[in-house]
Amino acid sequence: MPHVYNGMAARDLHGVVWQKSRHSNSQGACVEFAKLPGGDVAVRNSRFPDGPALVYTPAEVEAMLLGVKDGEFDHLIQD
Repeated sequence: MPHVYNGMAARDLHGVVWQKSRHSNSQGACVEFAKLPGGDVAVRNSRFPDGPALVYTPAEVEAMLLGVKDGEFDHLIQD
């Protein structure tokens, strides 16, 4: 695998398994995650699978998931 960096093309992350939520809709509007060999986590937009991937550390992903579970981001989807 090449050097991994934020914004690299997701298509260049060979051999990773992309996963999306079972709550994702059928129009492909979802966020996908892939665990990288070094332990970091890549994130991509499923509508643009070859587009850029953002790369986060496990601690960054944990903080985000805890915030989601606590409802800190609910206002982003409410009218």
